[in-house]
Amino acid sequence: MKKLWSGIVRQKTAWIIGGLGVASLLWMSASEHDFQIAKNLDIFVTLFQQVDLFYVDEKNPEDLINASIEGMLESLDPYTNYIPESDMDDFRFMTTGEYGGIGALIRKAGDYTIISEPYEGFPAQQVGLQAGDTLLWIDSTSTFQKSVSDVSELLKGVPNTPVFLRIKRSGKDTLQFTFERRKITIPNVPYYTVLENHVGYIRLTNFTRDAGKEVRDAFTALKVQGIQSVILDLRGNPGGLLDESVDIVNIWMNKGEKVVYTHGKAKQWDQEYFTQRKPLDTSIPMAVLVDRGSASASEIVAGSLQDFDRAIIIGERTFGKGLVQTTRKLSYNTQLKITTAKYYIPSGRCIQALDYTHRNEDGSVGYIPDSLISEFSTRNGRTVVDGGGVRPDIEVSAPQSANITYSLYANNLIFDFATQYASQHPSIAKPLDFEITDSIYSDFMHFVQRQKLDYNSQSSEKLDELIKISKREGYYKLAEAQIEELHSMFSSDTQQDLQHFRGEIEELLKDEIVSRYYFQKGRMETHLKTDPQLLRAVEVLGNKSEVDSILHGLSKVGEIKLAQGRL
Repeated sequence: MKKLWSGIVRQKTAWIIGGLGVASLLWMSASEHDFQIAKNLDIFVTLFQQVDLFYVDEKNPEDLINASIEGMLESLDPYTNYIPESDMDDFRFMTTGEYGGIGALIRKAGDYTIISEPYEGFPAQQVGLQAGDTLLWIDSTSTFQKSVSDVSELLKGVPNTPVFLRIKRSGKDTLQFTFERRKITIPNVPYYTVLENHVGYIRLTNFTRDAGKEVRDAFTALKVQGIQSVILDLRGNPGGLLDESVDIVNIWMNKGEKVVYTHGKAKQWDQEYFTQRKPLDTSIPMAVLVDRGSASASEIVAGSLQDFDRAIIIGERTFGKGLVQTTRKLSYNTQLKITTAKYYIPSGRCIQALDYTHRNEDGSVGYIPDSLISEFSTRNGRTVVDGGGVRPDIEVSAPQSANITYSLYANNLIFDFATQYASQHPSIAKPLDFEITDSIYSDFMHFVQRQKLDYNSQSSEKLDELIKISKREGYYKLAEAQIEELHSMFSSDTQQDLQHFRGEIEELLKDEIVSRYYFQKGRMETHLKTDPQLLRAVEVLGNKSEVDSILHGLSKVGEIKLAQGRL
């Protein structure tokens, strides 16, 4: 009976799909383009019908369709995405910064998921959950061998609904917590302060709803404290809502300025965006910090302030995303986020760096070639170029971290030591005063030694490649003594490397320990004394003649290499 019913369902499915195929054939017009659409839709429908009826194993039709959708969209660009109903909560979080949950970052650790950082002021932190806590059960579901995304879905829920957690804390028995989920709103401006020499500092991490208001409020508060210049930090900011970027530029530019315009295939996406209100300050000296993680709306803010000669841009070349996405509602509560246009900042340049239109034979994409890059002019006549992100006025580039630093971070040894340290020390000094002493670092070295960290330096890895090639080509015997001497020199010595690269390792160690006591704000404060890009911005803003010479194109600024990198 079950087989008979399955056959009936399949036959009905085939009739429905076949009907769709006929309908698609009827959807034609005189144009070749429309005919190609109808023809290929019919091919797809009939192909799907045959797979569903005859493929040897049972396949979920929804999974097959989703795979075909994702394959099609992948051929366009990374920002055109299908959003099924199940992912709508994540999509709303990306645009509003809000979700229902406990307010904590999580990460994988072995067979379980752990709390990597509770957000200050939200349920997880308020009930006493700590970084390093292992999640064992959520309500009636074990988290054993579940993915981070699955655990995240279990933690999320409607605000004011209860959630039960059973956790394992280092050095203690299992603990249980029952509390209510809340609407979690992540601030766009998690931190602002006054630095030395009356320099204001604003950290902007996202462009979700009310980002402009948050920056405006922060700047107003700093003005009350008597700042004489301001730094806007957009490093690592992936962007977000375009309207919010215009509102932020408006804080320092007059009403009626065209900040950005968009141009697409359909005329409806050709729009111009102007500042709408009275600015707060159009003359205060200003610097904007950017890096390779600054994208989209971040690049609109940085690029337009550069085009207006309103701010000095400091740091690394930005990501280079000049594509605009729009959401279109589909059936069954799904949506399509689709690239509809490119955006152009005041000088007329588009900062899109990757050319998704002309793919290589293997399907990969490359950067826009120099031959297609054009020059533009800022308001003061300075030369700027398109096709590769926003290039800073003062370039401060960071080198790669040492292999041991990366290995310590990737193997959670810095995280685990911070968990151990926090369990043994009820309090520490304030973020600006806390230091990694010789005693703390010695304890860390012993901790790493007990974990038996296994890694190779990059030099050793490259030398191993050279040895293989030289043996294959017959040159190894000619230089065996010298090569073996180099091999001995470059072989990884954990304790030696821990000392040699102590400076950059200390920064990460300090960052992780401080976050256990002072959370996200504490992380940010720890960098204030040693952040070379920030320190360079403070230095520049303290020299009015240097600011003027840069903004009027009278100064050629060289590149600065950082002594320490950051993962």
